[in-house]
Amino acid sequence: MTTAPAKPVRTRFAPSPTGYLHLGGARTALYSWAYARHFGGTFVLRIEDTDLERSTPEAVQAIIEGMEWLGLSHDEGPFYQMQRMDRYREVVAQMLEAGTAYHCYSSQEEVEAMRERMRVAGEKPRYDGTWRPEPGKTLPAIPADRKPVVRFKNPLDGEVSWDDFVKGTITIGNKELDDLVIARPDGTPTYNFCVAVDDWDMEISHVLRGDDHVNNTPRQINILRAIGAPLPLYGHLPMILGADGQKMSKRKDAVNVMDYPAQGYLPEAILNYLARLGWSHGDDEVFSMEQVCSWFDGTHLSNSAAQFNIEKLNWLNNHYIKQADDERLASLAQPRMLAAGAVFDGAPALPAVLALMKERVNTVNELADAAMLFYRAPQPDAALMAQHLTDAVKPALAQFAGRCATVAWTKEALAAMIKEVLAANTLKMPQMAMPLRLIVTGQLQTPAIDAVLQIFGRETIVARLAKFL
Repeated sequence: MTTAPAKPVRTRFAPSPTGYLHLGGARTALYSWAYARHFGGTFVLRIEDTDLERSTPEAVQAIIEGMEWLGLSHDEGPFYQMQRMDRYREVVAQMLEAGTAYHCYSSQEEVEAMRERMRVAGEKPRYDGTWRPEPGKTLPAIPADRKPVVRFKNPLDGEVSWDDFVKGTITIGNKELDDLVIARPDGTPTYNFCVAVDDWDMEISHVLRGDDHVNNTPRQINILRAIGAPLPLYGHLPMILGADGQKMSKRKDAVNVMDYPAQGYLPEAILNYLARLGWSHGDDEVFSMEQVCSWFDGTHLSNSAAQFNIEKLNWLNNHYIKQADDERLASLAQPRMLAAGAVFDGAPALPAVLALMKERVNTVNELADAAMLFYRAPQPDAALMAQHLTDAVKPALAQFAGRCATVAWTKEALAAMIKEVLAANTLKMPQMAMPLRLIVTGQLQTPAIDAVLQIFGRETIVARLAKFL
């Protein structure tokens, strides 16, 4: 798949709204989106909501919010399967008329009994075709007061084979597949049938999805062939494993995409990380979405499971935080800081503070927490003050405080003045920097002291020194 496809590229992301947008789904959406963008095609969002017991409006909203946060904009949709019931019923009626589907009156209990007999006999459990019409076959009498399901008349012989552009050629014998129920007794269609009709109607050319769908693909291919529809090309992506090498689960892993903004991750970091989690472009590790769209042609997709690595994600998030606009970071950090009691009135401008602090943090949450030292009154530990604010240091700090009134308030001028005071008092930098940090911030660990002093401003520094000298 290194050359442009012969027909217009139309991909789709088709989640079931039974929960949040998880990392595996987000990666599928990203790859489908990037493939469509690479070939100037169309990316379709389809909500597969026919599971009435588990689908919820809240889950639909969570999926759409996750897509919006990641910036994976769809060109068409969202389409909802529950709004397409008339179309599905139309196709079912056409298949019944064409003889590619039939009414089955076997009860659920009878079907389960069939399967149990096959299990006991060591055979693959399946529907035995009791109601499947065949030439010369006499069907049982229709039970009274029992509504039938509609089953697809799956081919009895031969194979279903497709060239999967992730896994290579996959072949499954039709004898492995029984006659799938495509409509329930109340007329509502089932999953695999709806997917096949949707992919046909929406002219989907390429289907990228998780490899948990491999067993659905031969069923969908047979349905598409039965209704005379063209087949899309399929690519099945291996699952994402947790840090422990096991399948990711919400009990022990952060699998909900919308947990990540709450934890202080930037969407560009998540996208970059997911793109690399199953696909590669040479040795590149950091790339923009423009680059992904330029490079993502369906090749270089891994056919083995990828393992989630939080250290790698943190490294990428740190990279993007350092690249991020400081005003944007301020808008993300400020709500957390306000909740922690930050006082912004009369305090340094938050973007300038974040520019100073962002080199060493992995998340926006860490950045917000680190910046708090500029937005709350310092409360230095008394024992630490006694340890560092010694009689040998007090004269130097007093001299420093006196010169604060006239020194140019720049990082460079403050650094020079500190050196002069140290030299005049034969002190080393830690002897003066430690008590100065405690007085100004209440902490021993801060960025470079000259940068901290500059951001706080002359009046604040003079006032805080005056309390201890």
